Amino acid sequence: MGAGSASAALGLAGPACAAGTQDRGRAEGPRALRTATLTDDLQQPWGLAFLPGGELLVTEKPGRLKRLDARGRLLGTVAGVPAVHHAGQGGLLDVALDSDFTRNRRLYLSYAERQGADSGTAVARAVLDSAGTALTEVQVIFRQQPKTGRGANHYGGRIVPRADGTLFITLGDRFTERDRAQTLDNHLGKIVRVRADGSVPPDNPLIHRPGALPQIWSWGHRNIQGAALHPASGELWICEHGPQGGDEVNIARAGRNYGWPVVTYGREYGSGAPIGEGGTRADMEPPLTYWVPRSIAPSGLAFCTFDRYAGWRGSVFIGALAGQALWRLGLDGNRVVSREALLTDLGERIRDVRQGPDGLLYLLTDGAPGKLLRLEPTAV
Repeated sequence: MGAGSASAALGLAGPACAAGTQDRGRAEGPRALRTATLTDDLQQPWGLAFLPGGELLVTEKPGRLKRLDARGRLLGTVAGVPAVHHAGQGGLLDVALDSDFTRNRRLYLSYAERQGADSGTAVARAVLDSAGTALTEVQVIFRQQPKTGRGANHYGGRIVPRADGTLFITLGDRFTERDRAQTLDNHLGKIVRVRADGSVPPDNPLIHRPGALPQIWSWGHRNIQGAALHPASGELWICEHGPQGGDEVNIARAGRNYGWPVVTYGREYGSGAPIGEGGTRADMEPPLTYWVPRSIAPSGLAFCTFDRYAGWRGSVFIGALAGQALWRLGLDGNRVVSREALLTDLGERIRDVRQGPDGLLYLLTDGAPGKLLRLEPTAV
C-alpha cells in the first residue's frame, strides 16, 4: 500500500475501465485478437501450470487437480491431493512447478487447510509420477501462523519458485485479522520465502530480528492473488486486492512494509469511510499503480516475453475478477506508463493469467463451470 504520486501524476489511478489517455476500455491500433475456449468444463479453477511437452495442470477449488492436453482435453484427475478446506474463498489454490521439475518432477500446491474450527493457508510439495496420474511423496512444507476461525476469506495463495530453489508464497490477512498485517509475529498479510523443504533461507531479511517470524519477506499486504518474477530483474511483482478501491501493483522487496491497513487508497466497504492514515507514509512502500474509486479485484499476473502480440512484449497482464477484464500495463523499466482493459465484453471473472511455452496468454475464468481460454492474435 502507500503513496502513488508517480502513478497519479500519470493519470494511472483513475476508475477501472475509465475512458482517458492512459486507461482505455478496449485494444486499439493494429492488434486483432480472439479468445479460443480450450475447455468450458472446469469447476472453480484457480491456478494453472504448464508441464514440459505442453500439457497443463489446473487446480479446482473443491480440491481437484486436473491434467489437460495442449488442446484443453481432459486427460484425468491427479490423485493424491491433500485434503482442502473448501469454504468461502478457501480451497485448492495455486500449483507451481519446481525450478528443476524436468529432473525431480516436484511441484507445489497451496490450499486452505482446516484444523478444528480454524483454517489457514498451507503449501505442500509432491512428486508427480511419470504417468502424470498421481502425486507421491506429499509433504506439507509451510503452514500459515496463526489459523483463524473468523471467516473464510483472504487466503492469498500464489506460489512463485525461484531458480535458487526458494519459493515465494503470498498470504492474505484473512480479512478479519487485518491489523496483524503490520506485526511481525505472524504470517497474516505477508509474503514469505522458504526453501523447497520449508526451511528458512539464511539471507531472509528478518531472520535476525527479535520477535519476527524468519520466513517473512515483506509485510503490510491485504490479499495478493497475482505474482510473477520480472523476466529481466528477477524481482517479484504482485497485484493485491484493496477493499473498496485501492487495488495495487507492487514490487515486493525484501524487508519492506507495504502499508496495509495503515495506508491505502481504498475505503471501508459500504460506508466509504477512510482507512488508516490515508494514502501515503514515508516509511511505507508506494504502489506502482492503483485503481480508485472502484476495485477490479486483480487475480493472476504474467509478463509477456514473446513477440506473438504486436507491441506487447515487455507488458504485464493482470486478470480482474469484479472488473471482468484483462488489464495490460505498459512499462518503462519499473514505471507503469499506460493501462488498458481488454476483453471487457467477455463477461467473465478472470482468475489466473499465464504465458504459455508458445508465447500466448492463457486465462482461467472463475466459475462453475469455468473456462480455460487462449488469447490469439489474428490477421487484420
